[in-house]
Amino acid sequence: MSATSDPDPDGDTAAPVSDRVLTIPNIISLVRLLAVPVVGVLIVRGHLVAAFVVLVCAGLSDWLDGVVARRFDQTSRLGRFLDPSADRLFIFVTIVGLAYQDIIPWWLVAAILAREAAVGACLPYMLRRGYAGFPVHVAGKAGTFALMYAFPLLLLAHIDGAVGTIAWVIGWAAALWGVFLYWAAGVLYLNQFRQVVGRFRVERASGEGAS
Repeated sequence: MSATSDPDPDGDTAAPVSDRVLTIPNIISLVRLLAVPVVGVLIVRGHLVAAFVVLVCAGLSDWLDGVVARRFDQTSRLGRFLDPSADRLFIFVTIVGLAYQDIIPWWLVAAILAREAAVGACLPYMLRRGYAGFPVHVAGKAGTFALMYAFPLLLLAHIDGAVGTIAWVIGWAAALWGVFLYWAAGVLYLNQFRQVVGRFRVERASGEGAS
């Protein structure tokens, strides 16, 4: 097993990651990815309680694979791709399904997708400069966590009675807070992208001056 350290946009050396593929966290992330279309079908067909259960299990698995990766030194390059990819796909499929069912407004979908588009547009440039991507920021992780638990609660909000009412209040509070944190992290990532661009321009200017 080999381990390397990816460069950090801030100029620091990131934690070493391995090139292993078959690890417990990667298997957990893969299972979570396979559950993404299941959630989409359940929501579209109106099986909201079943979709709620799957989303809760997905959220727990997201926490579990991180714990296992850190506890047993199984952080891998593939895992750094699979884990956030599964989170983003879950969020995308869930919000589109919820909007389709008129549970959330389409402007909320647009707000989340706009952030993804803004950050995603920077990644090809980062990859060409040797960066594997943006290091996970606590604001981004917190925003994802809030959204991952907001949408199951909004599904549960359609149960009549006190449970549905409480789920609606907490779910919307978590959704709005999650979108705010999601965008806050997005601004930080865009600032890191600006630093990478500035560093590359300085290095290129220095190289041209030396020649």
